Amino acid sequence: MSIRLRQICLVAEKLAPVVEDLKSVLGLEVCFKDPEVGVFGLENSLFPVGNNFIEVVAPIKENTAAGRYLKRRNGDGGYMVICQCDSHETQLARKAKAAALNVRVVLDHENKAFHVMQLHPADTGGAFFEIDWDAKGEPEGNWMPAGGSGWTGARRNDVVARYTAVELQAADPRGLAERWSSIAGIPLRKDSRGRLEMPLDNAAVRFVEVTDGRGEGLGGIDIVAADRKRLLDAADSRGRRTGDDQVTICGTRFYLVQP
Repeated sequence: MSIRLRQICLVAEKLAPVVEDLKSVLGLEVCFKDPEVGVFGLENSLFPVGNNFIEVVAPIKENTAAGRYLKRRNGDGGYMVICQCDSHETQLARKAKAAALNVRVVLDHENKAFHVMQLHPADTGGAFFEIDWDAKGEPEGNWMPAGGSGWTGARRNDVVARYTAVELQAADPRGLAERWSSIAGIPLRKDSRGRLEMPLDNAAVRFVEVTDGRGEGLGGIDIVAADRKRLLDAADSRGRRTGDDQVTICGTRFYLVQP
């Protein structure tokens, strides 16, 4: 049973400045804006990163879940970890596991083309954990949240090639890791630095201790830079460079890692 990291969602007070940072610093382009997120009081933009996606959402109405999350974490930051299953059976098995663990489902929508299962962050810990299934069946092709298959025309790999991990922070990283591992049915391991991670087919979900004073949440993303100098120069010019191997966009640390 295969599960891939397909999309990372960030949340911002204002959409436009983050869109410009992602374009200018990471060299990404918008591939899709989903009008359906309006029902949640949001606007969004999606960017291809390799064969996967970064999404940014921002509230356009009062009293939204995203707005409350922004207040809870004191500003822009990571919001959702969205995964893709290789089969409907895999996705349904994860749904049954979540139910057995008393993890509430926030959004459960199914049609012949796509099935969304979004789990409650108060029960998963760390972030929204979403596990979806796309009937077209191509793990690096069609993706309904990005409008289908037309997104490839906006893919730009000259600055950032792909992402390889998403980082969740918590006061008890082991407890959080074990919770996610139980839901996904994937054993934990340690990375080269001894940090706990849950390996997916194409990336990893890493669990670390909170050190930034912002509490539990999605704090970082590992990216492979195709043009490191251009990326860091652009980050300098926009005031987004926060280290020798790090830039911060939308309250989220982007770590430059080796392929």
